[in-house]
Amino acid sequence: MAFAGTSLPLSALAIAISVYLPRYFASHIGVELAVVGAVFALVRAIDIPLDPALGMIMDRTRTRWGRYRIWTVVGAPILMIALIMLFQAPEGSGQLYLGGWLLIMYLGTSILGLSHSAWAATLATNYHERSRIFAVMTAVGVLGSVLVLVIPIVLEQQGLTDAQGVKAMGWFIIGLTPVAVALVVWRTPEKITVDVGSKHFNLADYWALISRPNMIRILLADLCLSLGPGWMAALYLFYFKDARGFSTSEANILLLVYILAGFAGAPSVSWLANRISKHRAVMVTTTGYSLMLMLVGFLPKGSMMLALPAMFMAGFLAAGFGVMTRAITADIGDEVRLDGGKERIGLIYALTVLTGKVAGAFSIFLTFTVLARVGYNAKEGATNTAEAIHNLELAYLIGPIVFVMLGGACFIGYKLDAKNHAEVRRKLEERDALYDEAAIIASVTAEPGNVVVDSKI
Repeated sequence: MAFAGTSLPLSALAIAISVYLPRYFASHIGVELAVVGAVFALVRAIDIPLDPALGMIMDRTRTRWGRYRIWTVVGAPILMIALIMLFQAPEGSGQLYLGGWLLIMYLGTSILGLSHSAWAATLATNYHERSRIFAVMTAVGVLGSVLVLVIPIVLEQQGLTDAQGVKAMGWFIIGLTPVAVALVVWRTPEKITVDVGSKHFNLADYWALISRPNMIRILLADLCLSLGPGWMAALYLFYFKDARGFSTSEANILLLVYILAGFAGAPSVSWLANRISKHRAVMVTTTGYSLMLMLVGFLPKGSMMLALPAMFMAGFLAAGFGVMTRAITADIGDEVRLDGGKERIGLIYALTVLTGKVAGAFSIFLTFTVLARVGYNAKEGATNTAEAIHNLELAYLIGPIVFVMLGGACFIGYKLDAKNHAEVRRKLEERDALYDEAAIIASVTAEPGNVVVDSKI
């Protein structure tokens, strides 16, 4: 449970960045709607090559404190500095200010997120154990999301503005980050797996990795399952306030229910995966999620009693997306290590994070650009035409449903189930035992005064 602590600030930040910060800069700071979308997209494009590089560096890291632990410590202060500058941005800050600090913030989140996921894959090696550990990480992340969502609800009841609520969210995440990271680093052990084979990793190896059938599946699935909810998050407040007739407080409560549902959804989807396999669980959750979004669009406007159960079920099912894709990624990492002899889990998670970044950039860029072109005005107090509101409704519903269903379809025909993964783990453990035994024999038989260094480790 302590290891899941990093999920607290990262999940809280994910909500704040996807739902609140773009709208904050467009409505309060005064940056044009289309410009905000373009800046987020450009920063993501610049940031994309960073994750594979970070993943390879992490996989090659050897320190007395571990491989991924040290990176967790490095990422925290970088993230905190960027958050101070973004969430406390002065009015009139322009696109250069936004873009520069977004870039630094994403560097911090990349370091923390990659080290956390790769570290988790080394803690749990069993097919079903991985479902459980990633479910716990997701559930703890839900707690972070809930806590940060409560802030604007409480502050609005006290008469404070939306902008003040966003600033308070920023301070909350800044304070939470060092506490969570310290808990993880202090309480969690780390095992460094044995590498065999060549130390070099060239472009041909890189291509061989990303062109593996299972890697293509997980990358496409992760792209779609990030783009769908990311699209929804970018338009959430606009849609529920202007199209569905809810107040800011009511919209925040619905989002809180959506997030809270993850407490039940993450372990439930993990339970389902242990019975029907992870990839089938993904297909079930994506189909159910899409049906719930369609239902929301047909409910009477402003009806909290009807919207609450629909949003709960949507959040319940959405919680399974991240749990399953990260657990499946860890399984694929074992398959890659068996074939290549090298630990590549950091790089593999970097590639999946990369797809998430692409999705995040395009969701904000595309939705904000479309809304600006159809005449939707995001300024505080603005009045929009019926046509603009209708286009907002279409954008909110069509995008997420299409991409989420495509994400589930990526796993049709997937073969790395519990039985096949158990065989992969058996072969890995046999090989690791041989190399451990060889190292012990070499150290025992070495001549006195000589130090044996295993070049493969």
